[in-house]
Amino acid sequence: MRISCGARENVHTPPTNTLWFKDFAYTGGIPYNATWPSFITPRLKTLRYFPLSTGPENCYNLDRVPNGHYSVRIFFGLVSDPNFENEPLFDVSVEGTLIYSLASGWSNHDDEQVFAEALVYLTDRSVSLCFHSTGHGDPAVLSLEILQVDNKAYNFGPESSQGIILRTVKRLSCGAGKPKFDVDYSGDLWGGDRFWNPITTFGQGSDSAISTENGIKGSSISPNFYPEALYQTALRSTDRKPDLDYTLDVDANKNYSVWLHFAEIDPSVTGEGQRVFDISINGDVAFKDVDIVKMSGDRYSAIVLNKTIAVNGRTLTITLHPTRGSNVIINAIEVFEVIVAESKTFTDEVRALQTLKSGLQLPLRFGWNGDPCVPQQHPWSGADCQFDDQRSRWVIDGLGLGNQGLRGFLPKDISKLRHLQNLNLSGNSIRGGIPSSLGTIAGLEKLDLSYNFFNGSIPESLGQLSSLQILNLNGNSLSGQVPAALGGRLLHRASFNFTDNAGLCGIPGLRPCGPHLSTAGEIGVGVGVFIVFLLIVICSMCWWKRRQNILRAQRIAARDAPYAKARTHFARDVQLVRHHGHDQTRTAAENGPSLLS
Repeated sequence: MRISCGARENVHTPPTNTLWFKDFAYTGGIPYNATWPSFITPRLKTLRYFPLSTGPENCYNLDRVPNGHYSVRIFFGLVSDPNFENEPLFDVSVEGTLIYSLASGWSNHDDEQVFAEALVYLTDRSVSLCFHSTGHGDPAVLSLEILQVDNKAYNFGPESSQGIILRTVKRLSCGAGKPKFDVDYSGDLWGGDRFWNPITTFGQGSDSAISTENGIKGSSISPNFYPEALYQTALRSTDRKPDLDYTLDVDANKNYSVWLHFAEIDPSVTGEGQRVFDISINGDVAFKDVDIVKMSGDRYSAIVLNKTIAVNGRTLTITLHPTRGSNVIINAIEVFEVIVAESKTFTDEVRALQTLKSGLQLPLRFGWNGDPCVPQQHPWSGADCQFDDQRSRWVIDGLGLGNQGLRGFLPKDISKLRHLQNLNLSGNSIRGGIPSSLGTIAGLEKLDLSYNFFNGSIPESLGQLSSLQILNLNGNSLSGQVPAALGGRLLHRASFNFTDNAGLCGIPGLRPCGPHLSTAGEIGVGVGVFIVFLLIVICSMCWWKRRQNILRAQRIAARDAPYAKARTHFARDVQLVRHHGHDQTRTAAENGPSLLS
């Protein structure tokens, strides 16, 4: 598969009419017009660049890729806009393993620096190609190629396995005059369409280029399927300087696999024993008494020698020294960096983080593309990783996303992060309920959901978290009774904070729990209380008014008391007098006429 980055339609490129598929729906980023940094760059008109605002990691994720061995090649491009930084520098990873870092000046070369290429085994029917920003411009990618090769291609011995990636450092076609791809050589498709850089001399006066039109036996065969034309040119040392030396700059303290190609195309050599030489790499003899005709079985027959070495310095030097005959010959050189593939993060945990990214509406600046833990030089922001030695996988043991402007809700798939020990989502705007599935993360020690908009009750399942030492749920809109199991944990030196949740009850520091009323019931109770209060006020006022009237009457009575008493005595005296007169009259009458009348 070949992909033209940023293209809206499938395109074909000359001179071989190569088909490139559009990259719609494969990734994010921004499509733009492209500038070709090199004449070996595919003649494609568009690229895709990834501004830092979309995150530090951006990836092409391709599914339904058959399992197997693949040559993966990525050509870089330049954005055709004078306002852009002309030469971005960034890192490239394949399946979570860092394979290449662009060096300053890459766009001024016409060799392997304008692309990254690696041989990698794909085992889960997908491939992830990621570009990691290093702060020097926005990564820009022109094309991707994922080409299947033989499963045994470039097998360099017992150490070669599915856990090994071979990154192309250099491919040289000795004696050739033009750069070519396998397709230009009419090579076999299973060769992976390799790029061969021409080299006409290892040093002025040290060698000469020779060529032949004779056919080469044993070239395009399994598993590497080298093109025949690769062996039809060569560099041959001179009598004045019989040794051939080639020096390549490499990264220090790494392992390199060196592949050397030979075919005896010199007409002056007609049989065995006429040209014998030793091959040294960085001063150590790698192959002794090499006789091309003897080893290949004939003239014009191809052989390939391979040696993998550790390089401590920054150069790799290949020396051919004749031991019989006056000079030496070589047709092609390949050098690969041997990279141990990174162990990846558990698939379930990666998917859980992707669900979390969507549910919490994670800002674009986080990126969160590819693998959260690898390459180790570029882990996801906010995710803490730990390596599981027993299962050789990475796990997520912490998430620190406090005060990051998160919104949305906390999905139940958070429970798939089963190795989580610390979860901090404080100071955001997360809504909805706390998922009960949190209670299944047995190793959770710290849970901080404070100052969000969580509502509903606290799940009973949180009481099952026997390792939980810190629980901050303050500053939310939670309601109901705090689970008894959590309340009991407060006696075991655990630090829990439930404050600023008006609806919570049931533990010291919170209100006691009572019958739960509906909103209408609470309104009814409030109205009733108000009416009772109003009646009490009215009755109190009436009592006070009546009491005031009584007191005033008593004061008036007290002031008029002497006058009232005098009148009372006078009236009594009058009455007594009257009564006394009556008594006397009645007595005379009762006694009859007076005797003196």
